Amino acid sequence: MKDFEDLKSDWDSQINVKAPNNGSEKVIKKVLFVKRKQLITNIVLGVTVVILLIFFFYIKAYNNTTAASALFLMITPLLVRVFMEFSSRKKLESINITANASTFKKSMIDYYKKRIKTHYVFTPIIAVLYLAGFIMLLPFFKEELSVGFYTYIKISGIIIFIVLAVFIRKEILKELKILKELCN
Repeated sequence: MKDFEDLKSDWDSQINVKAPNNGSEKVIKKVLFVKRKQLITNIVLGVTVVILLIFFFYIKAYNNTTAASALFLMITPLLVRVFMEFSSRKKLESINITANASTFKKSMIDYYKKRIKTHYVFTPIIAVLYLAGFIMLLPFFKEELSVGFYTYIKISGIIIFIVLAVFIRKEILKELKILKELCN
């Protein structure tokens, strides 16, 4: 009888997380939103990689060490991020949204912690490497392009980086807010 009492005591001491009304519908909707955002991110990053690869061969960067290194610095981190997003999406898909609330919450907290690391550690590193590659290309552009087009690339590059940084920050905060809601 002691085993039964121990089992009953363990059962009673479990943390009991209550699911909200229409909880499963809300959870499914939020998880689908995050998955869709990750897919869109991968598509955008993938298109960027393809454009950079086309540019690499178009300008014959393989003949210029600096240009090849710069494009390598731009392409490689993007490929790493594509892999990270793909892996993260698979991890999210593996979370059982029909599990009991405590198990689901634990899985979401683990996932949330990994996404925080992705966004606050790896994303800035990737952005800095990409920017470094772009800056390394500037002398190449200055040498090969007209003064007007070179000025256009510098100015538009700065504007695009600022706009992208603001947009990426906004999207990261939105995703983390949704994930945090799923953890509560």
